[in-house]
Amino acid sequence: MEIKNLQLKVDNWIKKHGVRYFNELTNMAQLTEEVGEVARIISRQYGEQSFKESDKEVDLAAELSDVLFVLLCLANQTGVDLQTSFDNRLNMKAKRDHDRHHSNQKLD
Repeated sequence: MEIKNLQLKVDNWIKKHGVRYFNELTNMAQLTEEVGEVARIISRQYGEQSFKESDKEVDLAAELSDVLFVLLCLANQTGVDLQTSFDNRLNMKAKRDHDRHHSNQKLD
């Protein structure tokens, strides 16, 4: 599914299940909270921290989906076309980073 379709899907969900979008500042705080939950899982699953009993049932996929949902909300309410922006950024990164990454000895 393309990003533009995800943005539309989220917008339709908000219209059907929500009253309205939370304001931009609230959604930014929510995004930060969700990213923090992802960081918590990553630091315990792949890093050196251990899980607490209360952390045993965490789901990385669910938390990443929460991040995506709030990110799509922010894009919708601020008029950002993430599909176009992402495609442009990916092309820019391909041009800028191709030789740099292929010649990086740390990545061998």
